[in-house]
Amino acid sequence: MEELVIRDADVVDGSGGPSYRADVVVDGGRIVTIVQEAAAAGCQRPRARRELDAEGLVLSPGFIDMHAHSDLELLRDPDHSAKAAQGVTLEVIGQDGLSYAPVDDRTLAEVRRAITGWNGSGDDIDFDWRTVGEYLDRLDAGFDGQGIAVNAAYLVPQGTIRALAVGWEDREATPDELDRMRQLVAEGMAQGAVGMSSGLTYTPGMYAEDAELTELCRVVASYGGYYCPHHRSYGAGALEAYEEMVALTRQAGCALHLAHATMNFGVNKGRAPELLSLLDKALDDGADISLDTYPYTPGCTTLVAMLPSWASEGGPEAILARLSDDDTAGRIRHHMEVLGADGCHGVPIEWDTIEISGVSDPALADFVGRTVRQSADARGEAPWVTARRLLLEDRLGSTILQHVGHEENVRTIMRHRVHTGGSDGILRGTKPHPRAYGTFPHYLGRYVRELGVLSLEECVAHLTGRPAARLRLADRGLVREGHRADLVLFDPATVAAGSTFEEPRTLPTGIPHVLIDGRFVVEDGRRTDVLAGRAVRRTS
Repeated sequence: MEELVIRDADVVDGSGGPSYRADVVVDGGRIVTIVQEAAAAGCQRPRARRELDAEGLVLSPGFIDMHAHSDLELLRDPDHSAKAAQGVTLEVIGQDGLSYAPVDDRTLAEVRRAITGWNGSGDDIDFDWRTVGEYLDRLDAGFDGQGIAVNAAYLVPQGTIRALAVGWEDREATPDELDRMRQLVAEGMAQGAVGMSSGLTYTPGMYAEDAELTELCRVVASYGGYYCPHHRSYGAGALEAYEEMVALTRQAGCALHLAHATMNFGVNKGRAPELLSLLDKALDDGADISLDTYPYTPGCTTLVAMLPSWASEGGPEAILARLSDDDTAGRIRHHMEVLGADGCHGVPIEWDTIEISGVSDPALADFVGRTVRQSADARGEAPWVTARRLLLEDRLGSTILQHVGHEENVRTIMRHRVHTGGSDGILRGTKPHPRAYGTFPHYLGRYVRELGVLSLEECVAHLTGRPAARLRLADRGLVREGHRADLVLFDPATVAAGSTFEEPRTLPTGIPHVLIDGRFVVEDGRRTDVLAGRAVRRTS
């Protein structure tokens, strides 16, 4: 007898097609039988050792977070309810061009310093890997060989690759260095990565010219992967930056997935249709493009990311040295406040939009929850003086919320035919962005039930079937016989994000059950001790 039958569920299967009522039977980690309208048909109902009454609940595929920053959190926290409680069954990590494989000892130390604000210092992690394959093996083993909370796929991080082969200098790679980068990307793809990411407003990835990126994308394409860039501007040069990525990947013959694809800052208010027109033209001409967004207006990154690129050359210690020098710090201030630094997307920084969301040094906790301007006013000093003080005293470890988005742009982009969901969730800090804990129920509660921006069937497809197709996962993302039983049961009348900007770590409501490989990781609204997650490797 099979293990489980989910009885009388309203199935929204991830394809975008209409929902239907069915009994769904799970055994051996897979969906083995789907009996539609079982009760009405009067047929023999499927039986199993366990029956779950799903009356009033929607059964959908597990949600796929196409842009996550859980690279260390998956190895730090076996519970990981931030994602499991949302119904996320797969995260795509290695984002924005910076992560922890492949590395050597020098590069690992540098990367750990560079992205402390994203993932913490890593002092609590045993970095017993150096290659992509070894990192994926570590995810497989997880905690005491039992696995991790949710599944994870990995993108080779182009910035880390450049740091390993070239360093943190702003210069063109030599032919030998470019060959080394090609080799590192090929090795990462062969070991199971699903594609390559870039952070083209972060050092050292931003120092790569298009010709270099094109060569690396050709390697990615040869393995059937995709390129996922955080491109060069989301502000003053946003449309040009999108166009650059489209042209580059088309030249390389590589699939393109645009990370947190939005149009921010005052210069882009109401301009989302221009972005979508650009993408539609390329799609109609045969380009392979997708994108992800989170359903919120503020962004989230590190305070150091706001600096101009020339001030970030050489890595963290070089940045701190420049900030410590009064004359150089004055130049940095002029670029940020007057000219518009490339770190702030070419737009002069507005300190009242920069809210400190987390600090590495607990002694600086009073800055958290305030904008830089608010803290500066309280101290009776200029905002730059406060920002410089915080950068130095927290040794570049501060995270921020950047309140520069536009709701109409968010809604317009999420309706697009190649849209998928991604949280871009940074889980560290005292006051993280609520998207880390709330993206997927917020889509379902706010943008489906309350606003009707998307139908339920459309939205679920955006969060499940469409991202699975981008990842080329033939047996995930749909409720189909033979597919893996990565499933979510939620109440469409009550599902909602509990997280808010005031209480960002509050778990969602209306998601009583989440299964990975047919095992309950959330049951009756509570996280179980099941560790069913594994590394999901590229297979084609």
